[in-house]
Amino acid sequence: MQRPADRQLQIAAWSGLVVNVALTLSKAVIGLNADSRALLADAVHSGADVFGSLAVMVGLRVARKPPDADHPYGHGKAELLSSAVVAAVLVLVALQVGYDSIRSLFASVNPPSPPAAWMAAAAIVVKEILYQYFHRLGKRLNSQSLLASAVDHRSDVFASLAALVGIVLAIVGEQTGVRGLLYMDGVAGAVVALLVLKMGYDLARETAQPLMDRVLEGEEMTPYQTCVRRVAGVRRIDELRVRDHGQYVIVDVKIGVDAEITVAHGHAIAADVKQVLMHEFPRVLDVLVHVNPYYAEDAQDPRRDREGRGDG
Repeated sequence: MQRPADRQLQIAAWSGLVVNVALTLSKAVIGLNADSRALLADAVHSGADVFGSLAVMVGLRVARKPPDADHPYGHGKAELLSSAVVAAVLVLVALQVGYDSIRSLFASVNPPSPPAAWMAAAAIVVKEILYQYFHRLGKRLNSQSLLASAVDHRSDVFASLAALVGIVLAIVGEQTGVRGLLYMDGVAGAVVALLVLKMGYDLARETAQPLMDRVLEGEEMTPYQTCVRRVAGVRRIDELRVRDHGQYVIVDVKIGVDAEITVAHGHAIAADVKQVLMHEFPRVLDVLVHVNPYYAEDAQDPRRDREGRGDG
């Protein structure tokens, strides 16, 4: 049975894809007819979004697969990989658009027609709506790919805004006879490329950390530590790691329990730790608990206190 969260993710991915296809075609057709370099650059950007939306859909589909023998920690990083693909596409598109826009500054220019401005304005409104939708849903569902798509939609807002400014200035330049303003359409295309390049870089940097098995640190760890210490029978936390896998996290914890209790009792305490963590934190997919013996003299000798360190 499909979870409500999965259904919301699918609806978001499909809506983003449909809107991006519509915007790409509209911007390309109007940009060609209106002779606008800036709008054509924006169309190429939207075309990259279509590819990005497809990557997100594939990533979400794979990430929903349950753990198996080859992937005991699940498939959550597939979603992160889709975010990395989106980032790579953004960077490549930015370089191509920037090159074409700069080259146009050294050629004869014609001012774009008003429909290009109206198209850019409409794209700003549509993309801001999509940004708000994807960002809020991604935060609520802890979906890295939706948050990546939200960043992409926000980059489109600024890109279309830059295109709009350049188009309007070029039109004003024709009407006022200020020839220098005619080049603003090409300049806007270059600005769009820079904005897209920055967004791609930022997204790649954010995605790289979880892909390299980033663990939570600092204040992020406090709730987990507090939760483990509350479990009856836990005398000490020897080591605690929380690995980020996108929509979910995996917890590795080593606890110290009374050395004099039975193996069965120690196992029961470990089971309680796992159950409490998975109940308190919805993002926890699995908990691996290792039990160490805790001796009374450990509390008297600080050198034997291994909290925060592994014991092997």
